[in-house]
Amino acid sequence: MNVVSVFSEVAVVVSLLLAVGVAGIVGPDRIRSELPALRTRLRQAARPLLLLGAVLAANSVVRDFGVGLSWLIGSNITKTIYAIEGSFVASLQSLAPAWFTLYLGFVYVYGYAFLLVFPLVLTLLLANTRYLKETAFAYTVNYVIGLLCYVLFVAYGPRNFAPDTVEPLLYDTIPRFQLVTSQVNANTNVFPSLHTSLSVTVALMAYRLRAEYPRWLPVATCLAGSVVLSTMVLGIHWATDVVFGVLLGALSVYVTTRPRFHSENESS
Repeated sequence: MNVVSVFSEVAVVVSLLLAVGVAGIVGPDRIRSELPALRTRLRQAARPLLLLGAVLAANSVVRDFGVGLSWLIGSNITKTIYAIEGSFVASLQSLAPAWFTLYLGFVYVYGYAFLLVFPLVLTLLLANTRYLKETAFAYTVNYVIGLLCYVLFVAYGPRNFAPDTVEPLLYDTIPRFQLVTSQVNANTNVFPSLHTSLSVTVALMAYRLRAEYPRWLPVATCLAGSVVLSTMVLGIHWATDVVFGVLLGALSVYVTTRPRFHSENESS
């Protein structure tokens, strides 16, 4: 199996999840009534969406030369992280049964991709574009701060730093997913965990949308919690990465939902 086939598999699975999610959480009647207004809403939210697109494009560029730059100007904090938490991740792995590890492997790839895309679909189907703008801006804050940290801090994940005690369970359980993760990240880019920060961002935004989409909140919360847990059980992130990821996610939502933030962006 090659990279293209694995990415195609992920795209198909996520598309199916999106279709099921839209049907079950939004409903066909609401979809039909909101379709005519989608183009107008995209224009209204063009600025944050284009900014997010630019940051994602920058992410792909930074990934190519960022590791080298990080070794030049950054600090290697891997030993510091290990000194703080020791064998916590290894202990967590030992508690996870095989079926749960398999579930977390699929959540880490399929669930995470769905978790990021689905809120953009949900908020696009709302008459008030504030929520779509907030979501796009919050994602942008996560990526900007995350990329900056990846340049300033060199940190190997537990499966790389302590291979004798921490197993690469994602690749042992579902080997083909290594073809995906190797294309979108580097081994030294683990602090903070963007999987965690973005999942927390989605869960907090789901809470803000609980009146409009009450069914989305429990789904988002469960998926976000599973993604956060998967990062450690699969040996990809330290608990320290996760803690700072939670803080980053909360910060991104706090910043982008303040009334002052909205007034400044609407007037500029």
